[in-house]
Amino acid sequence: METLYFKDNQLHLLNQTLLPIQEVFEAYTDYREVAKAIRRMVVRGAPAIGIAAAYAYVLAALEYQGLSQDAFASSMSTAAQTLADARPTAVNLFWAIHRMERRLQSLPETSGAPRALLEEAKKIHREDVEMNRQMGQLGAKAVPWNAGILTHCNAGALATGGYGTALGVIRAAHAEGKVQMVYADETRPLLQGARLTAYELTRSHIPVTLITDSMAGALMAAGKIDMVVLGCDRMAANGDFANKIGTYSVAVLAKHHGIPFYTALPVSSIDRSIADGSKIVIEERPPEEVLGFGGIQTAPAGVSVCNPAFDVTPHSLLTGIITDRGILYPPFRERLRDICSEIL
Repeated sequence: METLYFKDNQLHLLNQTLLPIQEVFEAYTDYREVAKAIRRMVVRGAPAIGIAAAYAYVLAALEYQGLSQDAFASSMSTAAQTLADARPTAVNLFWAIHRMERRLQSLPETSGAPRALLEEAKKIHREDVEMNRQMGQLGAKAVPWNAGILTHCNAGALATGGYGTALGVIRAAHAEGKVQMVYADETRPLLQGARLTAYELTRSHIPVTLITDSMAGALMAAGKIDMVVLGCDRMAANGDFANKIGTYSVAVLAKHHGIPFYTALPVSSIDRSIADGSKIVIEERPPEEVLGFGGIQTAPAGVSVCNPAFDVTPHSLLTGIITDRGILYPPFRERLRDICSEIL
């Protein structure tokens, strides 16, 4: 499933706000509009917005390529900041921008910048797909036979460069004949589980049952859930991680019922600059997302709204961390330090 691609100096994004009713690709030539698209969640999922930002940085280079050396550098710095400000939680966004900036700084002159930056963006995109496939193969080993798997939000091809992180694990396990049923939380307030995960799995002919977020505990108590695997937008050095709001509740329920709980992420989602989850900035989304859906108001006018996009799950609730370098088990701080040191 293709989420985004770059062709003829245009970035094409599958508008995920319209799924599953419409499949519409929108073309972008202005990095500022890409930043708006990231904020509006036209493209979403930590790896996918990092890739989109890398391509948007190429669009900025195309726009500014006729400027003097100093003016070009200043304008590119402004573009990088505009993209970085689009969403504050997902670390892949900042990781991709910094990688693109380092590539630009390595160039002897700006005349060849757009071509060199496009090569780098395509490399980031290609590496993400390769990491996801590797993660899927490794993570499938943790999936028991005839598994009932619970997932929350969407961590599939739509959230990445392709294939998926948590759904990549599920895809690989399904290919091995291990998956009996996937239970997808609907994921309020924007219903990424209902609109996106159920859509992806149905298209891939993987058995899926859609449930409301409040049903997870009942299904666990009934013995229908054998493991939980979901995504990650940013992981601290100790293994605490931010993911879609509601993840923490699922983790607590899994712990109570003795169910293995995994998060799947590429190493680019690990932020060793922060010691623990308390340092992760949590994005606050517009109240309209909770007050109604699809333009229909479902709550009384004037009511106060709390709408954080993410919550932080402490590492103590994790069974393991699935990465493209292997599955990590406690102690997580030491394991994460080792795996990050290997790629430096």
